[in-house]
Amino acid sequence: MKIYHAPNSRSVRIVWLFEELGLPYELEKFALGAPEMRTQDYRRIHPMGRVPALQDGDVTLLESGAIVEYVLARHGNGRMVPPVSSPDFPAYLQWLHYAEGMLMPQVNVIVVETMFLPPEKRNAENLARARKLLTKMLEPVDAQLAGREYLAGEFSGADIMTGHACVVSTKLGADVSDKPNVAAYVERLLARPALRKAFAT
Repeated sequence: MKIYHAPNSRSVRIVWLFEELGLPYELEKFALGAPEMRTQDYRRIHPMGRVPALQDGDVTLLESGAIVEYVLARHGNGRMVPPVSSPDFPAYLQWLHYAEGMLMPQVNVIVVETMFLPPEKRNAENLARARKLLTKMLEPVDAQLAGREYLAGEFSGADIMTGHACVVSTKLGADVSDKPNVAAYVERLLARPALRKAFAT
């Protein structure tokens, strides 16, 4: 399988997943926003010229959540997914999708306002609102982690998705001073060798 990846992007999730599973992969690496991502050749793989993308034979997938679900279903051999009959399965689904539904939209605004836009085009109100919402949206994560190491029983695909979003949120300055469970969770994730490898890739 081939992963199209840029550091400091959602594709970190996919490298992390493969490293956790011990699956072999080929890596096509870009600098984030590199001109090579906008070429016609790459747009035939990802029409928006973004990452991640995964190629598995004739299958090409573009969304990180879909890639996580696909890889675990096709290649995970039951790992990192609670059985459907497990009481952890509904929580697994909830937190698998919480990242993109709630956390990452605010992360996107913060990244655009602080990194991508030139200073004269930045909007301080947008930035302040996104930071406030991001901090607020970490509250349910903190509640879910009370008395738990991971979001849905054992370490799972939900932690790849929402765990990565929590790590990124704290790197971008989300306030977790009153969220001890999230703060400890981020430290646990950052101690995992597979995540360290993914961030270094």
